[in-house]
Amino acid sequence: MCGIAGKIVLKKGCVYQKELFLMSQKIAHRGPDDEGFYISSDKRVGLASRRLAVIDLTKNGHQPMTYLNRYWITYNGEIFNFETERKKMEKEGIVFKSRTDTEVILALYHRYKIGCLKYLRGFFAFAIYDAKDKTVFLARDRLGKKPLKYFHDGNVFLFASEIKAILTQKEVKKEIDWQAIDNYLTYGYVPSPNTGFLDIYKLEPGHFLWIDLAKKTLVKKRYWKLDFNQKQNLSENEWINTILSFLEESTKLRMISDVPLGAFLSGGVDSSAVVATMANLSKKPIKTFTIVFKENRYDERLHARRIAKLYKTEHHELLAEPKSCDILPQIVYRYEEPFADSSALVTFMISELAKKYVTVILNGDGGDENFAGYMRHWKIKRDLLFEKYKKGIKLVFPLRLYERAKKYIEKSALPLSHRFVTYNIFLTNEEKEKLCTPFFKRQIFNFNSYDLYELKFVESKAQDPCDRGLYADFSYWLPDDLLVKMDIATMANSLEGRSPLLDSKFVEMAAQIPYELKVKGFWNNKYIFKKALEKIVPKENLYRPKQGFSIPLSLWFDRDLRDYSKKILLGKKALKRDIYKEDVVREMLKRHSSNNDFGPKLWSLVFLELWFQTYFD
Repeated sequence: MCGIAGKIVLKKGCVYQKELFLMSQKIAHRGPDDEGFYISSDKRVGLASRRLAVIDLTKNGHQPMTYLNRYWITYNGEIFNFETERKKMEKEGIVFKSRTDTEVILALYHRYKIGCLKYLRGFFAFAIYDAKDKTVFLARDRLGKKPLKYFHDGNVFLFASEIKAILTQKEVKKEIDWQAIDNYLTYGYVPSPNTGFLDIYKLEPGHFLWIDLAKKTLVKKRYWKLDFNQKQNLSENEWINTILSFLEESTKLRMISDVPLGAFLSGGVDSSAVVATMANLSKKPIKTFTIVFKENRYDERLHARRIAKLYKTEHHELLAEPKSCDILPQIVYRYEEPFADSSALVTFMISELAKKYVTVILNGDGGDENFAGYMRHWKIKRDLLFEKYKKGIKLVFPLRLYERAKKYIEKSALPLSHRFVTYNIFLTNEEKEKLCTPFFKRQIFNFNSYDLYELKFVESKAQDPCDRGLYADFSYWLPDDLLVKMDIATMANSLEGRSPLLDSKFVEMAAQIPYELKVKGFWNNKYIFKKALEKIVPKENLYRPKQGFSIPLSLWFDRDLRDYSKKILLGKKALKRDIYKEDVVREMLKRHSSNNDFGPKLWSLVFLELWFQTYFD
């Protein structure tokens, strides 16, 4: 696990080590164990690396690493099948100098060039320079677990694990991407490829970049796409056995480490599944970590303790309180893009605690995306049912029930993707229209943020409309929110996060399961996954109401956060930006209560203002 950065000159100019040093310093937290630089003989390519040693703790893992004195790589991630691929090549006479997965990537690239990607099972972001062919190959893993951000002005190409490194370079002029801000106000994050900074982009999951220095060209291509149309007709018992088998394999692979490891444990379905599987594979007690709250509605400690007791883990808990928001400016700096997921705060806190005990942490990310675990996943199924029978609803339903169903009938006139979007956003189009100033509206294009999901619904080509929603979530929500949250929180604390439920083979298997087995009947989300887990997770954990990983924003805004928000949102700096109408924000602050919850909306605006102050003031 590392932090990577680099600078490439396509036309005029040279790369200097002092420039790479500045980039490296900004991502030092991602790799505190080692630092390295490489500059090509013609000074057109410069690579920088920060290393967090997890596999092969010797200096053999130093990066940038060379192979055959031709290829140079800077790489961030873990390839879990590297030993298998290395053994295959060793049988053919290839000699390796280290035990690292880094060297295996280089050997595969030498043999297959861009085709090497299909042999890599894990998460990664890397850049490989070919000194002979004068090309640079940059790639990001299939699901987007590791970040790769870049800037290109036609002459200079910059890349790094974090934007902070890119901003150190003189070629970059910090400007706001207003369309990205508009998208942020909708989703609470900035969908790829945008970042909030004009001309700085995120490479999308499952994509690569190819730079030809001789031709002075840059090409972006996709190499992997999740396919929901390869359904398998298996019985429930067959699916149960398949799921448990894949879960065990993907977890076992992620327990390969030369340093201590543990797991985040909320007591929910997904984290419980991972901890149970880890415990069954380990001869030593697993170290587990849980965030707890004083507010009972949000506190999951009893459920986490049930799993910890059952599997005899070495359990640790951390209390989160409103005063925890004191670290919010630090969180804003770390996340570097507008990012309104309030659970980033507690994810950062629990990562800080875990780092005191372990260097690698497993988590349950991906369970809801694979098995349709969110409320919006049964709502899309409900919407399709209403759409099918809406003509007869008024005739069949009593007037009282018809009035309650009327809003669904009216919504059915909207594209299915737009309805799906509205079940998981911060501000609707109507709310943005009321909130935003004429100045802000003039800065953005006449583009409907909802259309981002519409494009993904079409791109998926899934036969089942419900699967189109899952595909869209895998395209935006997962990589641009959940995985960003985990990557930044863990790496800011020099901690490597691993997600067994996001193993690419596990995800491809789950995509073959019919949607009817994910949302059984009308309300039963994650049906087949929970049935499989009955063998290893108590039913009290599997079938309790879903809480989600969040903080008590509504209650905290009733108390400590209200005054803090007033200070930030109604301060001179914020009002001078002229993004939102003062009277609307004042009304939100005044009317907020647990029964009239503006917490998430206010939080998103607070984060945005702090982002402006951090990066543009």
